[in-house]
Amino acid sequence: MIIGHFHTAFTVSDIERSIQFYTELLGFELVHKQRQSNEYTRKFVGYPDADLYAAMLSVPGVDHGRSKHLLELNQYVTPAGVKLDVQTCNTGAAHLAFIVDDIHSMYAFLVENGVRFKSEPVAITAGRNEGGFTCYFLDPDGITLEIVQQRAGL
Repeated sequence: MIIGHFHTAFTVSDIERSIQFYTELLGFELVHKQRQSNEYTRKFVGYPDADLYAAMLSVPGVDHGRSKHLLELNQYVTPAGVKLDVQTCNTGAAHLAFIVDDIHSMYAFLVENGVRFKSEPVAITAGRNEGGFTCYFLDPDGITLEIVQQRAGL
């Protein structure tokens, strides 16, 4: 039985650049960072020569309790990976959505800082999130992220 959600992980090409993006632009806090080059890591990731950097990030002020939903970033030193086509429409591609209190300000701030967006904030006009706003943007490795401003009253 699943009793919580621990983390979501993305493999990135440059751990320091990604930490900077997620902390300085999106406001995450760095929980910890470490080099993982040990037997247990090699066993569970399935690479006998695995050597990687890992960083755990958290949304500030969120009480994680049992469901410690963190964002994990991994940069593999060995084995060296290849860039995948992570376009949102491709099977296996993922995205992570963040709730914001003012999507228009967040959008303007991120655009001013060179973040690439797929659209401006779009009004949600149907479905259970009707009355809110949303838009997709890309992290430094082209991973799709989303910001959502929920409708008033949620």
